[in-house]
Amino acid sequence: MKFIIIAFISLLSFTACQRQVEDDGSIAAAEKTMLNESYGNDPLQKMDIYLPAGRTSTTTNALILIHGGAWSEGDKNDFADYLTTLKTRLPDYAIFNINYRLASRGLNIFPTQEQDVTAAMEFIYSNTDNYKVSKNIALLGASAGAHLALLQAYKHTTPVKVKAVVDLFGPTDLTVMYNAAASPLIQNLLQNITGATPVTNANIYSQASPINFISSTSPSTIILQGGADPLVDPSQSVSLKNKLVENGVVNQYIFYPNEGHGWTGANLSDSFDKIEAFLKANM
Repeated sequence: MKFIIIAFISLLSFTACQRQVEDDGSIAAAEKTMLNESYGNDPLQKMDIYLPAGRTSTTTNALILIHGGAWSEGDKNDFADYLTTLKTRLPDYAIFNINYRLASRGLNIFPTQEQDVTAAMEFIYSNTDNYKVSKNIALLGASAGAHLALLQAYKHTTPVKVKAVVDLFGPTDLTVMYNAAASPLIQNLLQNITGATPVTNANIYSQASPINFISSTSPSTIILQGGADPLVDPSQSVSLKNKLVENGVVNQYIFYPNEGHGWTGANLSDSFDKIEAFLKANM
């Protein structure tokens, strides 16, 4: 009886191993999580990596998450709840959740955050073969993170050309945002990250505005915006949508008239429905 049990267990183990073998004879990749991986020398240049089982360098898309926080605070862990949902809805995607250096008291002002997103992108791109993921990359950002995602997607096309970008209520034109600010708080935030005003340094505001880099070859973009947003006026998203339409870029604009700077409940579920469908259609 003991021999039969041992043989049965061995058979189960052998069968499980067989299931790890792909049609071409290679061993299927197991699910893997890598936390706080460095993409640069600064302690904040870290990312969490979630690699799905069965991934391949030809079929597994990559999704990069960029957190918000007015470019001066926040952390990749702010996306903890989003991660669970995204991994469930997009089980075949590799997800990279990044941190970047934050602006504070004149340090790490723009374009530091832009440079960090570019560095993270290049690091991921150069390691796609190691991770067994494809070079099809999408970006998803919220608030300031959405601004960085849009800027990366439209402005930087080599060596990584983004396939799609998800914009959750991100600033798109910093000059207009500053000049039309409903509160001095917004102007102070922009001065904190640029070290200037649009009058004293128009160039940095122009170079940091995603809307200025849209062309006919820009990636597909889904925009999600709340109508009662006290920080990012809906006109920022409308201007982005109009510029994308003008250039013939595939886009989708989702507007929640009663939502503010972020939302929960049924509208958040609806947002994920829209994001999932958009990525599946455009990746």
